[in-house]
Amino acid sequence: MIDPFFWLFYTPVLLISLTVHEFSHGFVAWLCGDPTPKYAGRLTLNPLKHLDLLGTLTLFLTQAIGWAKPVPINPNYFRNPWRDMALVAVAGPLSNLILALLFAFTLQALEALSSSPSASFFQKMLYLGARVNLALSIFNLLPIPPLDGSKVIVKYLPREYRYNYLRLEMIGFLIILFLALTGILHLIINPILNLLMNFILYLTSLPFS
Repeated sequence: MIDPFFWLFYTPVLLISLTVHEFSHGFVAWLCGDPTPKYAGRLTLNPLKHLDLLGTLTLFLTQAIGWAKPVPINPNYFRNPWRDMALVAVAGPLSNLILALLFAFTLQALEALSSSPSASFFQKMLYLGARVNLALSIFNLLPIPPLDGSKVIVKYLPREYRYNYLRLEMIGFLIILFLALTGILHLIINPILNLLMNFILYLTSLPFS
C-alpha cells in the first residue's frame, strides 16, 4: 500500500527531475551554438515550460518511466552535428545522475546528523529523489529511438546506418510501450536501478563513515 504522504513528496521530486533534465538538453544545445531552445523559452527552470501531461502521468503511475516535452533542437547550428547531438542527448540523463548523487549525499548527511532511527518525511523524499533520478537516467539511456541513448549511440554507428536507425523513432514509442506493458522494461531497468542505488548510497556515505 502506498504511503498516504507518497504523492506529497513524489510531486516535487518529479517536477525537479523532469525540469532539470529538459533544461540540461536546452542549455547544452545553446552552448553548442543552437539558439532554438532559448527562442522557444526552454532555457528556464520553470516546470510549466517543460512538463508533458501524458509523460508526467506515466511517470506517476509507473514510478520508473516518463518524459517531458522535448526541447526543440536545430542541428544545423552545430559545428559538429553528430557529436553535438550526442552531447545534447547525454546532458539530460547525466543531469539526473548528478541529481541522484545530490539527493543521496543530502540524505546521508541528514542521517548522520539525525539522532532518530526512524526516517523523516524529508529523508523519504530524498531517498525517492535519488531513486527516481536514477530510473530516469537509465530509462533515457536505453538505445531505443527517440530516447536519449539512441542519439548517443548513433554517433558511433557507420554513417550508412545512422539515418535508418533514427527512422525507428516512428515505431520507437510502440516498442517502449510494448516493453512496459509486458514487464520487460521493468526486468531491464530494475536490476540496474537497484545496483546503482546501492552503489551511490554506499559512495555518498563514505564522508560520514
